[in-house]
Amino acid sequence: MRAAKLPIRSLLRFVVLVLLATTSFGVNVTYDHRAIVIDGERRVLVSGSIHYPRSTPDMWPDLIQKSKDGGLDVIETYVFWNLHEPVRNQYNFEGRNDLVKFVKLVAQAGLYVHLRIGPYVCAEWNYGGFPLWLHFIPGIQFRTDNEPFKTEMQRFTAKIVEMMKQENLYASQGGPIILSQIENEYGNVESEYGSAGISYIKWSAGMAISLDTGVPWVMCQQADAPDPIVSFLFD
Repeated sequence: MRAAKLPIRSLLRFVVLVLLATTSFGVNVTYDHRAIVIDGERRVLVSGSIHYPRSTPDMWPDLIQKSKDGGLDVIETYVFWNLHEPVRNQYNFEGRNDLVKFVKLVAQAGLYVHLRIGPYVCAEWNYGGFPLWLHFIPGIQFRTDNEPFKTEMQRFTAKIVEMMKQENLYASQGGPIILSQIENEYGNVESEYGSAGISYIKWSAGMAISLDTGVPWVMCQQADAPDPIVSFLFD
């Protein structure tokens, strides 16, 4: 007796459906002040960093797979403003700067993503990730309640969020991104800015939430992170 053969078209359709099933997350992510909650279940997740521009795209699948094999649940990465916008309003998301490709590869491996937008990232990275042209905007003061800085910060942050949304990469859209970060380790320097630092953090939180990602926003080492921003400590 001969086994029934599937037509090539049906077989291809089956393969595509399997691939979609393995890379679609479709989760509801919240935070209950004790843990990350995914689809109603508290989770303890192990995360690790892969900074995509510090390696080449052909290296990414192996790095991600080794991270998974090592027990990671989440890949976290900063977003490097000075790489993506080296000249004001001129963007680069090609080659090792292809953030969308990197996030999709993480998803294909079945891991979550924590997208740490910043856009100040520190990360032992030149100028903390700020593009050099930012320095020459008249009247600008970095990381404080300063309108020129806030305008540029919001513009870049919104662009990254919109890119992720267009590719359906947030967990609320079926994608792998379960967390996004705004600012970075500001609690270490906030006192130097006085009341302007406090108002800047409140503004940053409100701005991030207004982008409506459908997943929690976090601040790293920010004890006074405004609710509902989650304050995380990363080692």
